[in-house]
Amino acid sequence: MEDSIVLRGSFRILFCCWLACAAQPPFHWREVTPGYRFAFPRDHFDHPDFRTEWWYYTGNVTDAKGARFGFELVFFRQGQSRATENPSAWRIDDLYLAHAAVTDAQGKRFCYEERLNRAGPGIAGVSFDKRRIWNGNWSAQFTGDSQVLNVVAPDFRFSLTLVPLKPLIINGVNGISRKAEGPGKASYYVSFPLLSAEGTIGQHAVRGTAWMDHEWFTRQLSAGQVGWDWFSAQLDNRTELMLFELRRKDGSIDPYSSGTYVDASGKAHHLEARDFHLTPLEKWTRYPVHWRIDVPSLHLHLDCRAVIDDQELKAGKAGTTYWEGAVNYSGSQHGVGYLEMTGYDKPVEF
Repeated sequence: MEDSIVLRGSFRILFCCWLACAAQPPFHWREVTPGYRFAFPRDHFDHPDFRTEWWYYTGNVTDAKGARFGFELVFFRQGQSRATENPSAWRIDDLYLAHAAVTDAQGKRFCYEERLNRAGPGIAGVSFDKRRIWNGNWSAQFTGDSQVLNVVAPDFRFSLTLVPLKPLIINGVNGISRKAEGPGKASYYVSFPLLSAEGTIGQHAVRGTAWMDHEWFTRQLSAGQVGWDWFSAQLDNRTELMLFELRRKDGSIDPYSSGTYVDASGKAHHLEARDFHLTPLEKWTRYPVHWRIDVPSLHLHLDCRAVIDDQELKAGKAGTTYWEGAVNYSGSQHGVGYLEMTGYDKPVEF
């Protein structure tokens, strides 16, 4: 029944969206500007006056026998129309896309699924009142300080409870994470850099750690940027690191690349592009799956390697093909994390 509800073609849903929006006056989406006053828990949920929003969960867990799994769950909201005169439950105010994936390190297997929906009569959405983000039977449920993830897909399933071990952080400077030159080319970007994760993946009882990102914006990339390489690291000395570099069409790295270092006390420290160096070393097909990371001011020199090479999510119904998967870190510190690489097949558009 649920599969019959999920729309199976991006052309179909996007064409319906065009029909719904074509006769409406343009809606002026809100821009990201400094001075935003964050308010939680409200800001964990949707911001419908911004065009694009996403909630990213990634983590690394093991079972009692040491079998290692990576997991990913991502909810996307893309604003389409704000036509208040349309009373239909099927009007397309927003499109909701979700990705879920599991990496079986021991079995050398990567499985993923995606789904694309409109809100309809409760099919997908974000609710502050219910403290819930969902797309079909995939959900993130906030209960107090914890977040419970549930995913059921044809080839995998997981149910995980995440509890913060450090407080959330706000990435960037003056409350915004700038991505390009010009007004509005930024996002509001908050993270839980260290969460405990416990539950089940398939038949395995697992525990480990997770990372959660939430961003909202209207436009953040410039025409000259094609994609990014994003790293999260949870290190054994109880520090965390997030870095992203923005790649340009001419092969150069954009100076608006940046990152955040979280010290053992939980304090966040902003990193500019000049503060770190990312060096690709080995490729799988077109993606660098082995990197050298240097942050001289922190005396950090890390070797980042994919747990398995093939962790590519190929675009199906909609969206962009990208690589996102579990990685290991070694060098001056050891740890685990996730790596995301976009724009290697075609430029990303947001």
